Amino acid sequence: MSKEQTKDLLIFLKPFGEEITSLVMWLRDFVWQLYPQTNELIYDNYNALAFGWSPTDKVGHTFCSIAVGRTSKNVHFGFYWGSELTDTNNILLGKGNQYRYILVTGKENFPQTFIQDLMKEAYLNAEAKVKDKKLIKRGLTIVKSISDKKREIKTKTKK
Repeated sequence: MSKEQTKDLLIFLKPFGEEITSLVMWLRDFVWQLYPQTNELIYDNYNALAFGWSPTDKVGHTFCSIAVGRTSKNVHFGFYWGSELTDTNNILLGKGNQYRYILVTGKENFPQTFIQDLMKEAYLNAEAKVKDKKLIKRGLTIVKSISDKKREIKTKTKK
């Protein structure tokens, strides 16, 4: 499979609705245009749909990702090793040992230029973590896991 392979991802995104699907696919195109040589790893999990890009097929080599929460429907653009990045604009959220992200509410306020700078640093960092260069793969879309059970997506109730 490759970046053109969207069938599975679109099926996984369907419960989130057209607006979120459109935003997420726009973010996906943003990453693929910059890093067509990397691999997209998709995880359709209980709490979220998450997918990230890696020079290998290993999650530990992921440099950036997109996640959509099942209950919140929040869209995160994140960095697997975000705590190691130079966030001069102080926009990354997260206080854990590793993952950092921004909340994406729309295309119009997505800081593309700064995110591109962070992605460049994150990619070099991820590539340096690949000790066995035979693990490097090019331009694949790989569904890594699909949870049988999913948290229900909350629907807004009218008052």
